[in-house]
Amino acid sequence: MESIAPLWLWGVFVAFVVAALFVDFVLLKKQGAQAVSVKEALNWSLAWVGLSLVFNALFWWAIRDTTGSADIANEKALEFLTGYLIEKSLAVDNIFVFLLIFSYFAVPPEYQKRVLMIGILGAIVLRTVMILLGGWLLSEFHWVLYVFGAFLILTGVKMWWAAGKEPALDDNPALKLLRRLMPVSRDYDGEKFFTIENGKRIATPLLMVIALVGITDVIFAVDSIPAIFAITLDPFIVLTSNVFAILGLRAMFFLLQAVASKFHLLNYGLAVILVFIGTKMMLIDIFKIPVAVSLGVVVGILAITMIWSAKTAPNT
Repeated sequence: MESIAPLWLWGVFVAFVVAALFVDFVLLKKQGAQAVSVKEALNWSLAWVGLSLVFNALFWWAIRDTTGSADIANEKALEFLTGYLIEKSLAVDNIFVFLLIFSYFAVPPEYQKRVLMIGILGAIVLRTVMILLGGWLLSEFHWVLYVFGAFLILTGVKMWWAAGKEPALDDNPALKLLRRLMPVSRDYDGEKFFTIENGKRIATPLLMVIALVGITDVIFAVDSIPAIFAITLDPFIVLTSNVFAILGLRAMFFLLQAVASKFHLLNYGLAVILVFIGTKMMLIDIFKIPVAVSLGVVVGILAITMIWSAKTAPNT
């Protein structure tokens, strides 16, 4: 698949991501194992959102300079913003599962930061492969659009049905498989992934947590990536909006961790968004819903759901 983005902008994107990850990992190593405060999480969340908007502005300028059309630049920048918002929205559901995993394994707060950083790095690599593969499939087989659309609608219906139910990990197939594949120690050994127990080198619960976080992210990517392809078929926009949303996932996790109970109805809104995006994809050859309308629908659903959640949140 071809992209409207100039080649130099791909290089700028890679440089953005490498620099961001370098700064994050350096700060992580410097700080060591420590819990993340809500204030720190908020500041980092704002920084990641700001960085994403700066890149989108640069993308707008590059498209206008390349095509000579402000209208095309506006449309493409809007596609990036919509894809970014969709990925950010669906990441909330992902974060709720991360909270469940951390609670199940009683991961100490000071270790959670490292788990999420490694998970984010793995997510960027895996999602890049999935996006490029998905882009190739869509360019070669147009009917795959309908498969993606039907899948999103089905996923949205399932998410609505499961919303409000207490999730559990005991019967999780991935957890059962991991336990069969790797012996795990009962206790943590600092931030180590392996420890010595009874003279044998075995995995610590921290490695199990990282594996589960990685598997969970791949599962959620199967939902979010087709949803962004429903907005645009440009692989550059799909990849960059996805990655920039992921970069802020760690800060977003610690921010939502403190107010998770306030978003108890958010899954209903996410379910409606998935059904809408799936329907948009199914209708693409009959009626193309404008990107601005898609953005308005997503923002509207999120706003209504969040306000509704806040008004009906249980007192804790």
